[in-house]
Amino acid sequence: MNIEGCTAIVTGGNRGIGEGFVTELLEAGAARVYVAARQLADAQAAASRDPRLVAIELDVTREDQVAAAAARCTDVNLLVNNAGAFAMTTLLTAPDLSALRSEIDTNYIGMVSMVRAFAPILKANGGGAVVNVLSAGGIVAVPVMGGYSPSKFAARAASDCLRAELAPQGTQLSALIVGSVDTRMADHVTGIDKASPRDIARAGLLAVRRNIAEHDTDRHAIEVRAFNARDPHTLARSMAKPFLDAARKA
Repeated sequence: MNIEGCTAIVTGGNRGIGEGFVTELLEAGAARVYVAARQLADAQAAASRDPRLVAIELDVTREDQVAAAAARCTDVNLLVNNAGAFAMTTLLTAPDLSALRSEIDTNYIGMVSMVRAFAPILKANGGGAVVNVLSAGGIVAVPVMGGYSPSKFAARAASDCLRAELAPQGTQLSALIVGSVDTRMADHVTGIDKASPRDIARAGLLAVRRNIAEHDTDRHAIEVRAFNARDPHTLARSMAKPFLDAARKA
């Protein structure tokens, strides 16, 4: 798919990787980019820098807002599912299941909801493309990522299912495996070289241009996949080490 002249919608487009996508789409010559955010004021602030940007209030966990976005953005031929939730807790230490529900609702169900709503629009506009921003935590289970890692596993599986369903209408789907990125969500991560949000966006647009089904966007994601392929049991033990160490001290 050619990015130049396209019309895109980017969920969570007001900051982080979403903002990176918006910037890279503008530089690549997109005709229009809908900047979607939970708070309209955030979307408006992000969209104020270029006349090609249009602010959209959109919480992907709310079906009424997803439907309203689809009804308004009928010219879209590129959907970037970037909106995400990360509670930074574990499955057993969280006080209740609300964090888990939020992560699954946003990272998995919200993504599927957006694809369902925009699939007819993409078809009507010639097929187009979908980009799902996933995570290295979706190919290797990370215990400290509680509900986030399982939600990205689910989103990765759903991406495979959706890709097959979308293919007959000429819509391509690229799943991005993202490692550590210099965003607010990853402020707590240390000791790892972090990619910039624009690096991830450039890798994502490359996947669109070349119709890459699943693309590792940065060095960390590539290293995680390679290490997991070489020695999955050692990687699993290293992921669980913080909990084993805590158990020994208890």
